[in-house]
Amino acid sequence: MEFDPDSTAVVVVDMQNGFCKPDGSLYAPGSEAVIEPVASLVDRAHEAGVRVVFTRDVHPPDQFDENHYYDEFERWGEHVLEGSWEAELVDELTVGERDHVVEKHTYDAFHETELDGWLSARGIEDLLVCGTLANVCVLHTAGSAGLRDYKPVLVEDCIGAIEDDHIEYALDHADWLFGEVVQSSEVAFATQEG
Repeated sequence: MEFDPDSTAVVVVDMQNGFCKPDGSLYAPGSEAVIEPVASLVDRAHEAGVRVVFTRDVHPPDQFDENHYYDEFERWGEHVLEGSWEAELVDELTVGERDHVVEKHTYDAFHETELDGWLSARGIEDLLVCGTLANVCVLHTAGSAGLRDYKPVLVEDCIGAIEDDHIEYALDHADWLFGEVVQSSEVAFATQEG
């Protein structure tokens, strides 16, 4: 699959210490395992002039205090608290000057964030989605992208999960309903003729 660097962005979902490092409160070995392939995809994107978006799941300590139903702390326990080591991106990922970091407060990186405006202002149409967790924030972000008429392409070997069947579920669902699935080795960036 060849992608135009001018209209493509790589979206790296929640590759943060709290999820990817053994000392993190929601650590999953599957999330740690994709650090290297995600970093490689990001490096390739940078070399090709492709923009990269990094999402950070961040929660103020009182975020869910007044909520009627939606309470991630009740479901998962406190995690990636605002200002904490857990909330920071893993050191292995390089954020370039043209990249964008989105701070999100739910599973969906488009919900009440500037992501849609940032992408559309730059003429982005295709999104290569990677990161963690497959069946949570990756799936919700990719689905939300599809509903906004972006083409979400999930990069299978760059997506982490708690269980292998979670990845299979998320990718099957995305492929069937709103997106496409590729391996990172199948991703090529078009070169600019000059």
